[in-house]
Amino acid sequence: MHSATFLIEFGAIILGLGLLGRFAARFRLSPIPLYLLAGLAFGEGGLLPLATSEEFVQIGAEIGVVLLLLMLGLEYTASDLVTNLKTHYPAGLVDATLNALPGAAMALLLGWGPVAAVVLAGVTWISSSGVIAKVLGDLGRLGNRETPVILSILVLEDLAMAAYLPIITTLLAGATLAAGSVTLAVALGAAGLVLFLALRYGRIISRFVSSDDPEKLLLVVLGLTLLVAGVAQQLQVSAAVGAFLVGIALSGEVAEGAHTLLSPLRDLFAAVFFVFFGLHTDPASIPPVLLPALALAVVTAGTKIATGYWAARRAGISVKGRWRAGGALVARGEFSIVIAGLAVTAGIEPSLGPLATAYVLILVIIGPLTARYAEPLATALSRRRRGPTPPDTQVPLPGDPTTATR
Repeated sequence: MHSATFLIEFGAIILGLGLLGRFAARFRLSPIPLYLLAGLAFGEGGLLPLATSEEFVQIGAEIGVVLLLLMLGLEYTASDLVTNLKTHYPAGLVDATLNALPGAAMALLLGWGPVAAVVLAGVTWISSSGVIAKVLGDLGRLGNRETPVILSILVLEDLAMAAYLPIITTLLAGATLAAGSVTLAVALGAAGLVLFLALRYGRIISRFVSSDDPEKLLLVVLGLTLLVAGVAQQLQVSAAVGAFLVGIALSGEVAEGAHTLLSPLRDLFAAVFFVFFGLHTDPASIPPVLLPALALAVVTAGTKIATGYWAARRAGISVKGRWRAGGALVARGEFSIVIAGLAVTAGIEPSLGPLATAYVLILVIIGPLTARYAEPLATALSRRRRGPTPPDTQVPLPGDPTTATR
């Protein structure tokens, strides 16, 4: 009877997520806010709390985080990461400064303390690679000149997570400064070692993992990822970082094949992860933090737009491209929820989880809108400030070089 109840509950969750995903795709929206709302409906204080499947959902959520980071690592090679670090690190520094400080300041203003300030700084800092990649594809901008700038900032943020997540894990565990330094040194050492091995022996590693049989390739890559993630967790390094480094180490046909095979699993368990986060958030706890979340969303939407504009300007992109770059970076999502989820599990501040949920919900809805409309809105406002176009330039002569587009 217990197993029957579990199958009914979990089957209903998966079916509901599938229907929500189809609904979101029909209106070209990100499904993440709908998944979070589903978690709120099935969790503490929701309409229909779960009875038997919550523990399994928790395990699925952990696998979802691992797969999210693995798939992100598969998108980049070690040489790409090194090149991006050398070329675009100033943009990464500006990004961290402008977008982490508002979160830290909000936590301190609310009286949550320094640990919560570091956590909320990460929540407001990191953009959603998944949402942004989907939006760029939907808008047909993957080949635009500003897109490499956007991707470089996302890569730098992902790399920064290799150092940030161990710091957060240590702080939340209440470890001493010495223990925290050891954890960070292990994480950075592991990241450096994996990058070195990927650069020097990437082909050998990929050849070892490679298989013409999709079933064997899936089992080897998934097993290796979970094993490394578990070892990383045992060493007090984030399991997500371990999975990310496995993705970086794989390249070529192996990475492409693994990406194809693991994408459905990633989508399934990532959806379960967002539901699990919602399960541990009481809907009644969101209204009290809605105003701070909205204020934080407005401020950090502006700082992300400024970050993208500055980075695109530095790369020599036209004014329209700068606004497109800024607008595309606004969405927050999976990483923000991962960071807040660590804090919720540690129990450092009861209101942090609801605030992060409301914050992500707001920006994951606003993000696609700013990506689509930031450039035309800025252009319209600029024209309005300049006034009407002079008569002698309204109808340019054929062959006039001034009519060439940038």
